[in-house]
Amino acid sequence: MSATIIDGKAVAAEIREGLKLEVEAFKGEFGREPGLAVVIVGEDPASRTYVNSKKKGCAELGMYSEEHTLPEQTTQAELESLVRKLNLDPRIDGILVQLPLPKHIDADAVISTIDPKKDVDGFHPVNIGNLLIGRPCLKSCTPAGIMELIKRSGVDLTGKHAVVVGRSNIVGKPVSVLLLEKHATVTICHSRTKDLAGMCRMADVLVAAVGKARIIKGDWVKPGAVVIDVGTNKVEGSKKLVGDVDFDAAKEVAGWITPVPGGVGPMTITMLMHNTIKAARAIMTGK
Repeated sequence: MSATIIDGKAVAAEIREGLKLEVEAFKGEFGREPGLAVVIVGEDPASRTYVNSKKKGCAELGMYSEEHTLPEQTTQAELESLVRKLNLDPRIDGILVQLPLPKHIDADAVISTIDPKKDVDGFHPVNIGNLLIGRPCLKSCTPAGIMELIKRSGVDLTGKHAVVVGRSNIVGKPVSVLLLEKHATVTICHSRTKDLAGMCRMADVLVAAVGKARIIKGDWVKPGAVVIDVGTNKVEGSKKLVGDVDFDAAKEVAGWITPVPGGVGPMTITMLMHNTIKAARAIMTGK
């Protein structure tokens, strides 16, 4: 029996309808729109696509947005100066510096320059630290989206064994903390894990976030498992995007599975909008 497909587009659309109402309520209460500033350095095609999607998302929800496009040769000092100006701009509630940045720029230093209250990507050390110790914070968008997909699929994580393949600061580590928060037992796997296939076969919930096309085989999936595929990989000679999971094989074994595209991707931008509205309200109310 084939797995239930977790439709990220449908879930994202449902959440955005609620966010539209939140934006309207915010405008009525405070007389302005929540505001997002996106900073992009250079003209990486993938980054350009993401930035355009974020601008479109803001427009759909009735939010204020502005884009700051800087040339490839922008210096560290120039970029950090712009971020500091945005920190002080009362129209801006969320600041997102599009990654990756050119190699001559220290991305960690730039992220640390963002006011934690406006760090809608959830990457600032203050927000990561608060996440780790269970305090309220702005959570990383992709991990937050993953948790929303699991929740809306009706899966109770209590006591489940969750296996996260990938240990990045953007997805692997923060989603592991969020899974722990929901009382799952969590194993983090990576490139030096011995018997990766065996570890995956023990997972009630399997999150694949390594960026390697179809690395997770169908026979690595435990029957009935929840499979969340974060990967977006291009296969040589094809324009089609594929995930980190061999979807066609895995869907015949799993209980629930996200497709690529159309699974986790739509949730990331939706949670960015959510974070911006959350940040705006916190800034205006001081809470």
